[in-house]
Amino acid sequence: MPKPDSLQGSLDLLILKILSRRAPLYGYALLTAIVECSGEVLRVEEGSLYPALHRLEEEGWIKANWITKENGRRSRVYQLTPAGRKRLPVEEQRWTSVSAAIHQVLRTA
Repeated sequence: MPKPDSLQGSLDLLILKILSRRAPLYGYALLTAIVECSGEVLRVEEGSLYPALHRLEEEGWIKANWITKENGRRSRVYQLTPAGRKRLPVEEQRWTSVSAAIHQVLRTA
């Protein structure tokens, strides 16, 4: 399992990408999707996820809505905003550049 800080720089990208395909989702569903999509390699703690969701919401890239479930409990669901859809390719390109640079260092060092 990767160290928590190894996922830190990519968490925003993972959230944006998953929400671009599966929204609206609860926070727990996002955690589960990251685990499933990564073949159970990546795991995100709630203590990292919720600050990231709040940060992305403050940036205007996602929005959260309260819904009432069938059992009467209220929950927040998250979805991408138009600004988030615009930001996703920027984040994907950033990740591609960083991962290519890391790969280059690994090959030549």
